[in-house]
Amino acid sequence: MKMSRLVAFSSSFLLGAALALTGAGVANADSSAAAVDYVALGDSYSSGVGAGSYDGSSCKRSSRAYPALWAAANSPSSFDFAACSGARTNDVTGGQLGRLNASTDLVSISIGGNDAGFADVMTTCVLQSEATCLNRIATARAYVDSTLPGRLDSVYSAIRSKAPSAQVVVLGYPRFYQLGGSCIAGLSEKERAAINGASDHLNTATAKRAADHGFTFGDVRATFTGHEICSGNSWLHSVNWLNIGESYHPTAAGQSGGYLPVFKSAL
Repeated sequence: MKMSRLVAFSSSFLLGAALALTGAGVANADSSAAAVDYVALGDSYSSGVGAGSYDGSSCKRSSRAYPALWAAANSPSSFDFAACSGARTNDVTGGQLGRLNASTDLVSISIGGNDAGFADVMTTCVLQSEATCLNRIATARAYVDSTLPGRLDSVYSAIRSKAPSAQVVVLGYPRFYQLGGSCIAGLSEKERAAINGASDHLNTATAKRAADHGFTFGDVRATFTGHEICSGNSWLHSVNWLNIGESYHPTAAGQSGGYLPVFKSAL
């Protein structure tokens, strides 16, 4: 298996810094950052729904999404933006993995929320009773325990098979609500706490599957802390009745301030 060019770049960067400090100059610094072939897979949290500036496709890929921001700042030799709004695990295996090959050095992905029924959970909780909301959340958590791990295994194994030398970064999901925050209407605190708990449950399951495949898990909950819905400085859309698809998705600030730093740190 060849050494990932991304790893090679990291090594050459450190070598270049050492040469500069010892007076050897930077003329010999390697420029292999440009040789990185990057593919961004996944769902709406990776395509950038909620951030605006979309490409016009039904996938709603945004130039303000963390994959596009990273690519714009680092100028990889190739950048294939395959993430798509609404994607589930079978959409990744059936329609996105063709972008990968043996030369792929870097892969990012967020996936699993739609499999667990995230959209239906939020619709149920907004429109129906607290008891119905809590029951729907319990159903989603049971799915995460019983079915999702196998589906994630299928995706992660296929990624490794198609891109054997790539560094793979799996991004998680934020908590949605600041409890005891500024919201004076809408869901009850019990519902908000249960939704946050379900997000934690999903992240825990995803992180374990990622680790078992040797992938890096990027946990965005810390960067979103203080920027949840009800915080007064939210990086997440609440219910948007004029554009319902953007509801409960990161804003442009959530992509640049919440997701991008975690992705960069994982590298």
